[in-house]
Amino acid sequence: MDHYYSENPNVESDPTTINVVIREQQLTFTSDRGVFSKGDIDFGTRVLLESFEWPTVKGGIGDIGCGWGPIGVTLAKENSDRSIVMVDVNKRAVELAKNNAKLNRVGNVEVIQSSLFSNVRDYEFATILTNPPIRAGKKIVHQLFEEAYAQLLSGGELWVVIQKKQGAPSAKKKLEEMFDVVEVPRKEKGYFILNAKKY
Repeated sequence: MDHYYSENPNVESDPTTINVVIREQQLTFTSDRGVFSKGDIDFGTRVLLESFEWPTVKGGIGDIGCGWGPIGVTLAKENSDRSIVMVDVNKRAVELAKNNAKLNRVGNVEVIQSSLFSNVRDYEFATILTNPPIRAGKKIVHQLFEEAYAQLLSGGELWVVIQKKQGAPSAKKKLEEMFDVVEVPRKEKGYFILNAKKY
C-alpha cells in the first residue's frame, strides 16, 4: 500500500505550487501526490518552524523526514551560515526537496534519500528537526529518536512536533529516558512541540 513514507509512491504525479509566508519569509514550493501534506505546509510543521530557535552550538542542521522540504528550505533561506541536511525515504519527496531548494535559491542544503539516518551516519548535527512519520508506527518513531540522539553533538537539540492524540505523551516519556532535558515550549490545537537537549 502506498504511503508518504513509501520509497517509491505509485500514485500518479500531479504537481502543485504552494506560496507561503513562514518565519517572515516569502517562499514558493512545488509539492505532489504521494508525499506528505501535498496541498500546503502541514499545521504541525508550521508550528514547529514558528517555535524553532537556532542553537548556540556550532554545526549543521538535520531535517529528518523532510518531505518536499518546507523545514530545511525555510531554515536554509533564513541562515546561509548553517549547512542543512535533508533526508527522506520517499524518492519523489527527495526530488521535490532538491528542486525546492533551487527554486528558493538556497545553496547550503544537501538532500539525501535515506531511511531515517541510514545514509547519513557520518554526519553530526547541532540540531535535528522532525515531524515524524507517525503512521509508520511507534517503533519507527522511537528508532528515529534513538538515532537522532546518537548523531547529535554535545549540547545539541532535537525538535519534534507530534499531536497529543497521536502519542505526544509517550514520545515525551521516551525522550526523557534518553535526553538530559526535555521541554514543551509550545502546545497548539493538540500539537506538542518537544525540545530535547543532549549535554
